[in-house]
Amino acid sequence: MRFRNLRELIEICQTESKTISQIMLEDQAEESGQPESEITAVMTEYYQIMKTAVHKGLTEDITSTSGLTGGDAKRVETYRKNAEPSAGDIACQAMAYALAVSEVNSSMGRIVATPTAGSCGIIPGVFVSAQERFGWPDEHLVRGLFCAGAIGYVIANNSFISGAEGGCQAEIGSAIGMAAGAMTELRGGSPEQAVHAVGLALKNTLGLICDPVGGLVEIPCIVRNGFGAVNALAASDMALAGVKSAIPSDEVIDVMLEVGSSMPSRHRETAQGGLAQTPTGRKIMKELRARKK
Repeated sequence: MRFRNLRELIEICQTESKTISQIMLEDQAEESGQPESEITAVMTEYYQIMKTAVHKGLTEDITSTSGLTGGDAKRVETYRKNAEPSAGDIACQAMAYALAVSEVNSSMGRIVATPTAGSCGIIPGVFVSAQERFGWPDEHLVRGLFCAGAIGYVIANNSFISGAEGGCQAEIGSAIGMAAGAMTELRGGSPEQAVHAVGLALKNTLGLICDPVGGLVEIPCIVRNGFGAVNALAASDMALAGVKSAIPSDEVIDVMLEVGSSMPSRHRETAQGGLAQTPTGRKIMKELRARKK
């Protein structure tokens, strides 16, 4: 790739008068030796998987393999259709769709890790709900995935995307940043605005620990996907309104690395701290272990 950080990515976009997604697609084609059409076809397939997961989570009776979770996406969607959500219909829809994909993941269904399985619901929740709202063709959303990919590439190479390495800020936080930046481009925002959306999103997830109850990617992971989709929409709207990240987004990514590196191991996917070690969390873990005997 021709860029190592978001600042370099913006400079390339401005010099060549191209979007982030265009630069990412071109660079990926150059690096892999594959034609852009083939790379786009693969990304199109990924988006179809995302849409299928949303539909599955909203229409089928989903229960996780542990039996701990399932059905919340349908509950939220039913509430959205029959009540007046406090967060508004649009945010509630994105939240329900994100929950749907995350629940499919917990039931061992087919999803796309964006950037990880633990954060797989955020981008589909944002993208699929926005597609239905704005009537965008699939091709538009596929371009958005390349934008999200460029952002994820920078985060992964300068910080973390793994909860075991950097806490949940690395998984949920990264996914929110990727979705926020991509949504900004999809709405016609400039590369600079998209990058500001990333910084705005990441700043508000710094320090988020990874504390899966029972060591499973269910509690609190699934609901964090729902909240993450709403946060991504908020960060994108701020950026499109002209709000800027006072701390450059690359520096925010550096801070994510610093915070994650100093985070105690019990808060990095070991289930030895946080919600996993509350009285209820320990009780759930004990019950899960008893079932395996």
